[in-house]
Amino acid sequence: MYFLSMTQRPKSDDGPIEQDLSLYAGAIVVQTDRPMTDMESLSRRTLSAINPNLSIVKFQTFSEQIADRFTEERMIARLTMLFGALALLLATIGLYGVTAYGVARRTSEIGIRMALGAERSSVVAMVMRGAILQTVIGLAIGVPVAFLCVRFVKSQLYEITSANISVMIFAVVILAVAAGIAAIIPARRAASIDPVQALRTE
Repeated sequence: MYFLSMTQRPKSDDGPIEQDLSLYAGAIVVQTDRPMTDMESLSRRTLSAINPNLSIVKFQTFSEQIADRFTEERMIARLTMLFGALALLLATIGLYGVTAYGVARRTSEIGIRMALGAERSSVVAMVMRGAILQTVIGLAIGVPVAFLCVRFVKSQLYEITSANISVMIFAVVILAVAAGIAAIIPARRAASIDPVQALRTE
């Protein structure tokens, strides 16, 4: 083992010296004992004071270097979030469509209930119960499947060994809110049905 000066070129290297990138310092690591916001400008001034010919091509903090390493993973994560948002939107629209269709088919039944004295709040509650029941059935199927799928994808994800309970609860709450929003519109429409016109639909 021997040490070689950075500016010493091998005899076999007969290329232009100005194009020899091996003569340049690849990287200099600077460690500070406390966080410094003006580290880049301080480094440039210090190097310029040592030798005006020294220039910094690229200045990066350690966290920025790590972030550059995960550009592709970050893009995949954002795409996954986009697909998840689209899936939530489609599920909300689907639940709204099913609930609205159910209300349209039960127009005469709702009219009879209201003609017999049913209050609007009870009609809203009846429609909401049907939508919530569908949501609960979907969650009862989806949550165990999500926990099961973690076993197959944890080897592909960084530091993921099991399902995050807080994230799962947050997802369930978001789905419940979306289901409530999707169901409240047909429910309010059902509560505003005129019993006389509802009985004439048949």
